[in-house]
Amino acid sequence: MNGPHETPGHDPGSAHQANPPSLTERDLLRDYRAAFQIAQFPMALVGAAGQILAANAAFGLLLGVEPERLAGVRADAVAGLGLDGRTRGSYHAVLRGHSDHLRCTRRLKHADGHSLWAEVTVLPTPTESSAALLTVLDISERRALQERLRHIQMHDPVTRLPNRALFFERLTAALSDSATGRIGLCQVGIDGFKAVNDTLGHRVGDELLGAAGQRLAECATGAGGHLVARLGGDEFAVLVEGSTGTEQLTELAETMLAALQRPFDLAGQRLAVSASIGVVERESATTTATGLMQAADTTLYWAKADGKARWTLFDPERNAHRMTRQSLSSTLRRGVDRGEFTLEYQPIVGLADDIVRGAEALVRWRHPQFGTLGPDRFIGLAEENGAIVPLGRWILGEACRQARRWQVEHPGPPLFVSVNVAVRQVWDSDLVSDVAKALDDSGLPSGLLQLELTESAVMGSAGRPLQALQALADMGVRIAIDDFGTGYSNLAYLSRLPVRALKLDGMFVRGFRTARHLNPADETIVSSLVQLAHKLGLTVTAECVEGPAQAERLRRIGCDTGQGWHYARPMSPDHLADLLAGRD
Repeated sequence: MNGPHETPGHDPGSAHQANPPSLTERDLLRDYRAAFQIAQFPMALVGAAGQILAANAAFGLLLGVEPERLAGVRADAVAGLGLDGRTRGSYHAVLRGHSDHLRCTRRLKHADGHSLWAEVTVLPTPTESSAALLTVLDISERRALQERLRHIQMHDPVTRLPNRALFFERLTAALSDSATGRIGLCQVGIDGFKAVNDTLGHRVGDELLGAAGQRLAECATGAGGHLVARLGGDEFAVLVEGSTGTEQLTELAETMLAALQRPFDLAGQRLAVSASIGVVERESATTTATGLMQAADTTLYWAKADGKARWTLFDPERNAHRMTRQSLSSTLRRGVDRGEFTLEYQPIVGLADDIVRGAEALVRWRHPQFGTLGPDRFIGLAEENGAIVPLGRWILGEACRQARRWQVEHPGPPLFVSVNVAVRQVWDSDLVSDVAKALDDSGLPSGLLQLELTESAVMGSAGRPLQALQALADMGVRIAIDDFGTGYSNLAYLSRLPVRALKLDGMFVRGFRTARHLNPADETIVSSLVQLAHKLGLTVTAECVEGPAQAERLRRIGCDTGQGWHYARPMSPDHLADLLAGRD
């Protein structure tokens, strides 16, 4: 029979087994002590006030101190947690129970004086005494490996100098923290480096880069320890973080030029090279890393374009002109598509009777930003970037259409139209096809189209250019040599090219303005050229006729036609139509 205090089937001891008494904080602390005494991981218990309650042997070994001596010491001083306000605040938040962890990297000092990098972690312990567990992981080897890897990543393997990435890192930092509020940059290019690589091989080229980089570094060290970096290829950069003005930069550039001009003894050979340097100096607050580098690139280009073996200082006005050229170059093709170009025409007049015989088409660009631009502002750019092909095709078509309208509306002596053709149009497009299409679309007879090519463009013509010129001549198109007498002055090509006319450059007729300034040699040269042209069956047009005295002398010499302000300035098609109406 069950006793009065027993429940059937219930073991009085089972309650004790299911619900063991809770550990006291003292017991828990004892367990913590036992754990980190045998642990290899450096640990310490930190009280609510921030003092170390206990440290294990691994912690003492890490710092070179007996663990017992750390008891009572402020943990933030030992672990470097009081060095900056942000970390100090986070540390105390953990101690007060307002945060559940802190992890940071700190540089600690061993008792023997050497330093070590450590990852410090602080975690609250589940006790009512608010003790925290501080652990320290020695990451010195990992840190050293990371630094070695960063050094490899941030340095050029050939010259062992900082590379482009490290240079930009330092440049960005210098722009935000310059001691003088100014910054300077020298960008250095080795002149003729490609020739060294091509003729002597890449090994010698690399040795040259290494030796050149060393000399630049020596110059920079002697001038105040400026950063020298290899940007790539044969280009280096020297950063002057606290510039005192352009004089400091130009003196440094002079020193570097002299250093690089001394011969290099490499691979048993003595090499003599030179360098070009672009120098930029400005206020750090008014520039950016990108802006400074663009200016340095541009200035280095100027130094090379100006003859190499020199330094060149950044010029804002010259840069503005360059930027305008870039803007024009980049918008040329779009300008053709948008119909921003127009043609004006300058009459070509018979010197014997003052009758208009033809007109030269002169292109103008009505630029939406820069206003109306003459061909001297953009034709060279169009030839450089290839936009001359679509532009030239448009000029041909428009000039032929306009000449056909004049022919229909103004009976009388037929008026030919003269169109300038660039060398690149002959090489990069099917000029014969373009001309044929312009004539077919407009209905203009081929004999009323004259194509002007410069003397230098037709010199040495062979293959495709010569075939194109011959095909155009066979179609009946007139071929004229523009600016005759200013090119190679090799008359032999006149006998093998299908040329119909010569246009004498204005330099030959400028001395004809007045009898007072008449140069007999000018008249002799022009007279000889005219006689030669006539004997070859060519007609002669004199350009830049500016007054009646010139026109009279040219007529007496035998020039066939003249063109210039004496007769008319370039004009609109409608204005020329009015002039033709008066002729009618």
